[in-house]
Amino acid sequence: MYRYTAFDQRMLDERVEQFRDQIGRWRRGELTDDELRPLRLRNGLYVQRHAPMLRIAIPYGLLSAPQLRMLAHIARTWDRGYGHFTTRQNIQLNWPRIEDGPDILAALASVQMHAIQTSGNCVRNITTDPFAGVASDEQVDPRPYCELLRQWSTFHPEFSFLPRKFKIALNGAQAVDRAATAMHDIGLYLRRDDAGQVVVDVLAGGGMGRTPVVGTVIRKDLPWRHVLSYCEAILRVYNRYGRRDNIHKARIKILLRALGAEAFTREVDEDFAHLENGPATATDEELARIAEGFAPPPYQALPPGPAALREALVAHPGFARWHQRNVLSHRVAGYAAVSLSLKRGSVAPGDLSAELMDQVADLADRYSFGELRVTHEQNLVLADVAQHDLPALWTTLRELGLASPNIGLLTDIVCCPGGDFCSLANAKSLPIAQSIQDRFEDVDYVHDLGDLTLNISGCINSCGHHHVGNIGILGIDKQGAEFYQITLGGQVGADPASTHVGSVIGPSFGAEQVPDVIESILGVYVAARHDGERFVDTLTRVGLAPFKSAAYSSNGAGNGAGQELEHV
Repeated sequence: MYRYTAFDQRMLDERVEQFRDQIGRWRRGELTDDELRPLRLRNGLYVQRHAPMLRIAIPYGLLSAPQLRMLAHIARTWDRGYGHFTTRQNIQLNWPRIEDGPDILAALASVQMHAIQTSGNCVRNITTDPFAGVASDEQVDPRPYCELLRQWSTFHPEFSFLPRKFKIALNGAQAVDRAATAMHDIGLYLRRDDAGQVVVDVLAGGGMGRTPVVGTVIRKDLPWRHVLSYCEAILRVYNRYGRRDNIHKARIKILLRALGAEAFTREVDEDFAHLENGPATATDEELARIAEGFAPPPYQALPPGPAALREALVAHPGFARWHQRNVLSHRVAGYAAVSLSLKRGSVAPGDLSAELMDQVADLADRYSFGELRVTHEQNLVLADVAQHDLPALWTTLRELGLASPNIGLLTDIVCCPGGDFCSLANAKSLPIAQSIQDRFEDVDYVHDLGDLTLNISGCINSCGHHHVGNIGILGIDKQGAEFYQITLGGQVGADPASTHVGSVIGPSFGAEQVPDVIESILGVYVAARHDGERFVDTLTRVGLAPFKSAAYSSNGAGNGAGQELEHV
């Protein structure tokens, strides 16, 4: 992974001391709460429903074992002993004191971590495929390009006060998108052209939230060295024309729709004409410098499918099931990438205790060259596990409660913290996730359903990415009561053309009705599917009507229960 230079570390240390001075002035009454607000937000400190919340950056989801141990130490020392991994590949602490912010940031800086640009109207955490660099279906390793963009966007003076927050994702896989690239303000698809050179297809104007939109490809075959300049052109157009008078209409997706894709692209290309081959043009030397941090670890020459693995697959059905769902093929023979499920029991999706953080860090050291990744689905990945170590790793993960064989299945629920923590939420989301987990405890049934994503958001901001869940659940408020709107058919495809926003099925449901509604919807799928057909494929073939009918006939569900929101 990328290691800080002396300049990087000095800049970060100076930022911590700057914030320590700001907090000191606030405590002495020299800064008001309103004056402190933009300063703490620039360092990732929010004030939520019950307490402050600190969002810590994990660039493109990559962590070292010492960094995870530091997160565990911080959670124990200044919080309540756990952290919440998010759909942005970051981690949040839900109970820190503002007064402790400088000490927390100093501890983070000691392991080359920070909370810069995890809030505010700026370029947020650059995200990518959690299997970057190891997936066997990858054309281009996106991690060096992510780091190039991270360094370019951090403290960029022109883009510190954008009309609204801004999110960028990269994908380098060939026929799959594990980064939800099409749902970002800028999405970058890296691939190789016929000559073997890295080129970029650039997408703009994607996003979730109040107006979910699949992004538009505005430039194809861009030589990689111009990616910073072209992103700069997009951000300049957005900065110039994006709305600042209405927070609900401030995202770049609104601007692109208002101008039209053709006019928007023309504006970007005109700006790019002045930037092309300018100072932001990346060089081979700079990319090579950054790429040194992502050099392959010292892999051994291992035979694929070793005897220990074959024997365990036959002897232990539980291991075989876990291997099927949680183990991904690796580009290096004899290795595998392993997902650790953070969806288990009564624990909130994405939560991990400080004790388990320490133990996972130990596993990373023992089995995966001291590194791990955070996924968009709020799980963790050990990316470089020798296949002969898989049985031993599985045994340990079972003891830790991290071996649920449910990656990509119904119970691998993606869920925001919702009304239990977030001051923006209209409804609680964690109890809904728990009620669904409790209803669908039958592992055989869940596995028989096959690939199926279920995402829950506590408000229209869509931090749980409900718009692209095969089944999406949105918490809404009606006259002070909490209800839940269901969408069906969302999915993240390999490209914008195959990425879809789910359709609202009708009026919302009470919390107690949601498990019955989900069960009725799944009953239609099981009855109507063809052999090997996924939920979204069956839905596309038979249409929404039978699913909607089943949902509203389940125990009177939806009878005057809620409201139907405009779905734009």
